[in-house]
Amino acid sequence: MVHLKFSIRLTYEILGTPADFIFNIHAAATVRQTVLGENLQVSQPVALVLRPAPAANHRLLRLRAQPGTLRIDYRAEVLIDHCIAAPENIAESAVADLPAEVLPYLYPSRYCESDKLQALAIQSFGHLPKGYGRVEQIRRWVNQRTKFVSGSTTASTSAIDTLQQQFGVCRDFAHLMIALCRALNIPARFVSGLDYGADPMLGPTDFHAYVEVYLDGNWYMFDPSGTAMPMGFVRIGTGRDAADVAFATIFGQIRSEIPLLAIEPVIDPQRRCELPRHRGEALSTDTADRP
Repeated sequence: MVHLKFSIRLTYEILGTPADFIFNIHAAATVRQTVLGENLQVSQPVALVLRPAPAANHRLLRLRAQPGTLRIDYRAEVLIDHCIAAPENIAESAVADLPAEVLPYLYPSRYCESDKLQALAIQSFGHLPKGYGRVEQIRRWVNQRTKFVSGSTTASTSAIDTLQQQFGVCRDFAHLMIALCRALNIPARFVSGLDYGADPMLGPTDFHAYVEVYLDGNWYMFDPSGTAMPMGFVRIGTGRDAADVAFATIFGQIRSEIPLLAIEPVIDPQRRCELPRHRGEALSTDTADRP
């Protein structure tokens, strides 16, 4: 179990006319991630609407901002109780046995063109024994052939683009791994959040994207970028790909500043919490009873 606290500051200048915002920055509440406390401060006196996203376990904040400066400050503390399992005991599930809420994560999506990668996936991974080990081989393949280059791609970069370019950021690694898993009939989904324990050489704390793959009744975490440690991940949004979980969707003319994020562990011996660390077991923080 780990106890983490984090903060997010977003700053915008709204130009000329009001602008509408949809934010996805609140910590998700799942069966294994408990939100212990949170605080939201908005610099403008505007109406706020916070609602669960349809068929998801994250929350969306909506508001209309007036011309001028808009600053969003969000802080939260979460307690994460990982499900820990031996990788060699985790099998793949037959499509016929998948829960209905898992099925959308088998299909191609905007950034994960799994239908166009089927031949490559079968050639590269179709001969491997099914199970957690095969998914880990996909993760390693994506990590080893793709170079992490900060700021190297755009919001339109897809899995096929990353396959061809062989470089990208965390969201690009995630899209490629998801597409390859789905091409093998393995449900996989995109998760946005923050991570504790990333290499400081990569720069200031930023939003992180990782992958969850449905195996044996749990969504297990994988980090194809290899830039962080899954035990230090805080879940914010979950979806088919990045299109479902952007931290901000904006309708209007604005100028934005670089987001300011921070995350750190909380020493919590009463709950027997430990510091995030790299470990070889399979980790899960959500189950299929939530989409």
